[in-house]
Amino acid sequence: MTSDEAAGAAGEGAGTADDAELHDALARAVDDLRHDRLEPAQDALIGILQRWPAQPDALQFLGLLRHAQGLDDEALGLIAAAIEQRPGHAGYWNNLGNVLAAMRRDDEAAEAWRRSIDAAGDDHPDAADALANLARLHRRGGRLGEAQAALERAIALRPDFADAWYGLSRVLITQGRVHDGLVAHSKAVLLWPQHGQAREQVLRALVLLGERDRAAQLYREWLAEDPDNPVARHQLAACGGEPPPARASDGYVSEVFDAFAPRFDASLERLQYRAPQAVARALAAARGAPRGDASVVDLGCGTGLVGPLVRPWARRLAGCDLSVGMLRQARRRGVYDVLHQAELVYYLRTQPQAFDAAVCADTLCYFGDLNEVMQAAARALRPGGQFVFTVEALADDEAGPHRLRATGRYAHAREHLAGSASAAGLEPGPIEAVELRLEAGEPVRGWLARVARPAAP
Repeated sequence: MTSDEAAGAAGEGAGTADDAELHDALARAVDDLRHDRLEPAQDALIGILQRWPAQPDALQFLGLLRHAQGLDDEALGLIAAAIEQRPGHAGYWNNLGNVLAAMRRDDEAAEAWRRSIDAAGDDHPDAADALANLARLHRRGGRLGEAQAALERAIALRPDFADAWYGLSRVLITQGRVHDGLVAHSKAVLLWPQHGQAREQVLRALVLLGERDRAAQLYREWLAEDPDNPVARHQLAACGGEPPPARASDGYVSEVFDAFAPRFDASLERLQYRAPQAVARALAAARGAPRGDASVVDLGCGTGLVGPLVRPWARRLAGCDLSVGMLRQARRRGVYDVLHQAELVYYLRTQPQAFDAAVCADTLCYFGDLNEVMQAAARALRPGGQFVFTVEALADDEAGPHRLRATGRYAHAREHLAGSASAAGLEPGPIEAVELRLEAGEPVRGWLARVARPAAP
């Protein structure tokens, strides 16, 4: 479940039960749910419903739990059952909208949020959550004026609503109102100091507007507050404020992608993400028609977008990723035989001659020098095995084998791909120029590469 859903659930649950025992049981279940302890939360909620049949709070919480488990139709039914009993409950309608939005049923989500606002009353602070959710929908659709109006209304109802201040900062910066956006951003940070992912998204928006010096100064201020923060440290280097690291740290990757996991697929769909299809096409060129007889690993598998595309070649399909949140989403797809939480190079080094093919879509952009990656791949591949991957491409006028961009990702020269593969004893294959996705409306250029371990003599 998302943090918004959990927060909404927790707030609604604690204040609606008359019976003290029911109140305590719900509070424990909600705490488990908020911290992703799904099995004990499920047991507790089922126990509550056995003792207090059709208890509406327990129904909606169980609905949110089913959503977290990927059982969205059941989730909608449970929340609808709670609403049937209490149609004027603003929180139930808000959480129904959250589930519908996660299912990409945007029109229905918007209607549920409007019902939440009506149930709360236009001038009641309880309407603020649904207003902020509606604003996200408007912003995603490019309706920035409507998003701004909804957020300003939410803030008027609840001046300490950090989510709304954060959303307003993003809308204002996207409109080019950098000063006003930074004022809103500062208020969000003061109210919500530990929410690093939100803070970092605002600073990324500054970078996209060309405000790199201002972004670097804000990253320095962030590090003064939190010296060990891996996101601030990496992005400061990406802005040119520190020397670039050899690769993105484990802490950076885990923190960014754990927070991004629930909305990852929807975000990449809007960016016309093409890397998974490119990797599958290159694997087909390397191995021919799928026969379901290969041991395949998806490196940096994320939410598993590549998995269904390469499964036809696999007798056994493994996936690895640093992010627990991403692996949770990948597990819901049901296409992997095994999933491992591990750093990519370390994982490959522990799998000697385990794979006939390795695929990697948009993960090596978090590495600078690729020599260690290629050496680890050579160790993990069987003779004749192929390694198919994408990276972002350095422009023709950019010198060097690789460069950390302001986005926080590395771009690579074509020569570095072939050279690092050869140095590891791999045979370089075709390296094709591709478009990986859109960013700020512009295509991101990349390389689609194939290398192979030589066949046994």
